[in-house]
Amino acid sequence: MIASTRLRPEVFRLPVEKIRAGYKSDIYFARTKLILERDARRDDVTMQIFQKRPDAVIVGTDHTLAILHVGTGRYRDRSTGESLFAHYLAAERRLYAHWLRLPAGGWPEYEPLAREVFEISSELASLWEPAWQELRVRSLHDGETAEPREPVMHIEGEYASFAHLETLYLGALTEGTRVATNTRDVVAAARGKPVIMFGARHEAHEAQAGSGYASYLGGASAVSTDEQGEWWGSTGLGTIPHALIAAYGGDTTVATLKFDEVINRGVGDAGHLTAAGTPEGHVNVTALVDFRNDVVNTSLGVAHALGTRLWGVRVDTSESLVDASILRELEATGGIARDDVRGVTPRLVELLRNALDQAGHRHVRIVASGGFDREKIARFEALGVPVDVYGVGSALVAGEGFDHTADVVRVGGRDLAKTGRAYTPSARLHDVDWSTLVERSTWARSTS
Repeated sequence: MIASTRLRPEVFRLPVEKIRAGYKSDIYFARTKLILERDARRDDVTMQIFQKRPDAVIVGTDHTLAILHVGTGRYRDRSTGESLFAHYLAAERRLYAHWLRLPAGGWPEYEPLAREVFEISSELASLWEPAWQELRVRSLHDGETAEPREPVMHIEGEYASFAHLETLYLGALTEGTRVATNTRDVVAAARGKPVIMFGARHEAHEAQAGSGYASYLGGASAVSTDEQGEWWGSTGLGTIPHALIAAYGGDTTVATLKFDEVINRGVGDAGHLTAAGTPEGHVNVTALVDFRNDVVNTSLGVAHALGTRLWGVRVDTSESLVDASILRELEATGGIARDDVRGVTPRLVELLRNALDQAGHRHVRIVASGGFDREKIARFEALGVPVDVYGVGSALVAGEGFDHTADVVRVGGRDLAKTGRAYTPSARLHDVDWSTLVERSTWARSTS
């Protein structure tokens, strides 16, 4: 999916003070900015960004524009700015330490700490001379593809004003492109069947919003956390965890009945966690059926108890286990294995589908998860395995070869680049119109 309408900078809720101070930048970029400012070098450059993976789905361009918007510029008085930023960090730490002690202490003690952070931030903002409006940027849209070494973005402007931002925007592009490309490939392997993004537990929580958005552009049907859906207006989707089943004594049927009772038919306001707070007014009930390592009998038990209220069952058998259904078949065949026997296998899903159908539960969908990647899904689809939905985690967020690189390729309008790199024109890049991303009132203040 190509996002032709760009996300506005405020979507990203960036740590403005830390970005401007170079706190999150490789230190040689922060030092480069200092050197150029001290030497009064204000040369305009063209920065060219590219990556090396064939047919990569590029995501992170809007994130990059947001970083350029808040971070391009300089402090009018650098010494004062650095001193204030050190005070800002100390004040922020004090505020957070107090926050962790709440409700002890209370507002009278919290208010001066919060005010201190605000006042230092305000002072820093008053010292900042923004220069984003002087940048000329041409870029692909999030969701467009790129070939190796094809330009993803050209940034033109005074280098000293954005030299410290390279670490951040390359990270945003690398992370977004990795997730989007992986998701696109997995979705293609699934041949139109829905793929749910289960990657949140494989990354630090700070990555959730970006990875969720990238997976959405890559074709994922749903995500598992609310934050993963924030940038594109969605919320988390999920089934029942093993922990809930354990809390009900290992009884999957009881845990699933309780899920339906509380989530779909309970009273009281719990927001979108319950059916009443969802646009659909109903949450699909999908039971996790491998707790006892007997997915067929567990699924039949849940289906009998819930009937048509059961939307689906999810099979998540560990790759170190052989399900009881497979063991029974092995015993019947004298130990002759037709195929793989551990984890979620084609035969296990076939046995489950047959059992559900024979018991009159044809409406129950099968969700398969646990170790699925592009290759495993492609194999299942080639064999015609009756999976309805795939849940995929680490395969969407892992992988190498998605690194982005930025090079100065022109200085003062003349070609100038390191050996092996050169300015590459691209008719595929789109002019970025800052006025569509930034409020006119903000533009006016920035250029005054």
